Amino acid sequence: MARLSYRSYFSEIEPLLDLVEKPTRYINHEWGASLKSDADFRICMIYPDLYEVGLPNQGIAILYRILNAEKHLSCERGYLPWVDMADLMRERKVPLLSLEGAAPVASFDVVGFHIPHEMAATNYLEALDLAGIPLYARDRAEDDPIVIAGGPSVYNPEPLAPFIDAFLIGEGEESIVEVCSLLRRLRQRGEARQTILRELAHVAGTYVPALYEVIVDESSTAHGYVQPREDEDAPAVVYKRVITDFGSTDALSQTIVPFAELVHDRLSIEILRGCARGCRFCQAGITYRPVRERTPDQIVSAVSRGLAATGYDEVSLTSLSTTDHSQCQEILRRLNRSTEGTGTRISIPSQRLDSFGVDMALEVAGDKLGGLTFAPEAGSQRLRDCINKNVTQEDLERAARAAFSAGWNRMKLYFMMGLPEETDEDIQAIAKLGERVLEIGRELVPPSRRGSLSVTLSVSVFIPKPHTPFQWCAQLDDEEVKRRQQLLYESVSDRAVRVRCHDAETSLIEAVLSRMGQDAAPLIEGAWKRGQRFDAWTEQFSLARWEEAAQDLGMNLKEIAQTPFPLTAHLPWEHVSPGVSRGFLEREYRRALAGQTTEDCTMSSCTGCGICPTLEAENVLVGARS
Repeated sequence: MARLSYRSYFSEIEPLLDLVEKPTRYINHEWGASLKSDADFRICMIYPDLYEVGLPNQGIAILYRILNAEKHLSCERGYLPWVDMADLMRERKVPLLSLEGAAPVASFDVVGFHIPHEMAATNYLEALDLAGIPLYARDRAEDDPIVIAGGPSVYNPEPLAPFIDAFLIGEGEESIVEVCSLLRRLRQRGEARQTILRELAHVAGTYVPALYEVIVDESSTAHGYVQPREDEDAPAVVYKRVITDFGSTDALSQTIVPFAELVHDRLSIEILRGCARGCRFCQAGITYRPVRERTPDQIVSAVSRGLAATGYDEVSLTSLSTTDHSQCQEILRRLNRSTEGTGTRISIPSQRLDSFGVDMALEVAGDKLGGLTFAPEAGSQRLRDCINKNVTQEDLERAARAAFSAGWNRMKLYFMMGLPEETDEDIQAIAKLGERVLEIGRELVPPSRRGSLSVTLSVSVFIPKPHTPFQWCAQLDDEEVKRRQQLLYESVSDRAVRVRCHDAETSLIEAVLSRMGQDAAPLIEGAWKRGQRFDAWTEQFSLARWEEAAQDLGMNLKEIAQTPFPLTAHLPWEHVSPGVSRGFLEREYRRALAGQTTEDCTMSSCTGCGICPTLEAENVLVGARS
């Protein structure tokens, strides 16, 4: 089939707008958007979810601005249409379109997918199918777009590898321009698709699945491991790209003002990148290292420019651990002073228990006291030491006293269930911790406020993630998860302590997709063909469809998620790396079983994770941390 031409199809989608929920998801011309009619090479970056979920994403916003700053490159955005619009588009034979130009996604030179989490897996197939692009990379013709992917959950690319031409591993600010500029030159020279893929593999941080093979032997898990084909010149290990001079990048990524209300409808400024706290369950804590902070001047300037450009009245200072910024309190003080009298609220996503006090509480709140969020992760000190959380009961009680004394009435505490070494006593300790926090509030606040006090315990299910010390661990049996959830409900005696547990069924599929190799691809395809899409949306998720797809393939989903890997096994994802050494991960796993903690290298000495020397990078702090 001939490649679709780049032109506006808005006249074809416009009649559908009156027939669907939220037509503002599909119209263009937002304030701050970019459309370059004179570019000769076009990229469509797709977020695999709805417009209102994807637009706030900082990763795509950063790459969108960078690509459009290049003379010959044009970048447009795409989002997945909701089921009502997708069904209408198939019925009327309208292909998936970009937002800015309403052009067929299949008409672009490059289609780039953001990979935010495992539960978007079926959405990539939905997008490719709506676009008219063959699902499998091997079936694409010479004039089909090159399909690339990147993002925070790319560190086990294998479940999606058969569908993607190339993965960009790590931070994309530099590599996206290198890749797209190379593709432009090769396309203009008329190079064959296979030649293009081979050339892409020479760009640092780029994994091209077609150049590799899967090996299943006695040294591997049942999912196999990946190595370059003997006749291909491809790196044995693809290391992530990292921006060593993070402070030189523009802190303001968001400039587009949406027509619709977003899930995160605020200005977001990334104030630091990376976290060295070393929580042993946390993949992002490994894959975003090293730690790099922006200066207070950069942050304050970005906030000022962003508010002027967008008109938002709330600013979120984002990172994996915002209150770890060495100048966090100074930044908050300056921002509150500069926005005083404007009605602008400065917020941070969550607070570290051991870096939070009354002064910080007041700076975060400004004039508006909403709810506060902390993440103890485990109820007992024994289990917190196992996961290397490095916070104590005293830290939580001190933070609670600071918060309630400063005027807060509501507090949310995040926990994880099914962690390695967890017992029933640890589950009961979650309830006790929540009730202790509530008790502190009642001790401190006047009688008139006590009726409005509440503590919410939000409990997710542990999922073993690649490149973490717990990557060899199994997920807890889902029936046992449900038993422990019931135990937690029964252990809470105070109605002002609310319990919210994450669904065990979706956690099962997330674990399956986290741990499998390329053998997951037919499973994903089978679930999608049965109608599965938007798995991250509760009302759309169906475990039955996944189980039917697995049964057809002779797979047992519970066995996949709940079988531990031997420490000696080759793992499906070890050909891509965030720079961490396997020895460090093994050592941290053994320390976890022994209940030994490891310090944060930004506050002590090097812990030997191997990332800095491997990536030729280092931690960059603008002040001393304590």
